[in-house]
Amino acid sequence: MTNTEHNWILRHSQELFEKYHGKHLAIVGETIIAIGETALEAFRKAKLSKAIGKISIIYIPTEEETVTLL
Repeated sequence: MTNTEHNWILRHSQELFEKYHGKHLAIVGETIIAIGETALEAFRKAKLSKAIGKISIIYIPTEEETVTLL
């Protein structure tokens, strides 16, 4: 994951959590290019999008998973 992606995720973490909890996101730069139930599904969809750049996959935990982590 690049610094650009990392910083974008941090800036948008609340929005991402509210909208995509329990999902895997494929990100290139500051753009979500695919969403999946699994990392593999998100990656496969991302490859089909023909986006240019390195694909990073992140998982947005559910509220229950977040509470468990605390």
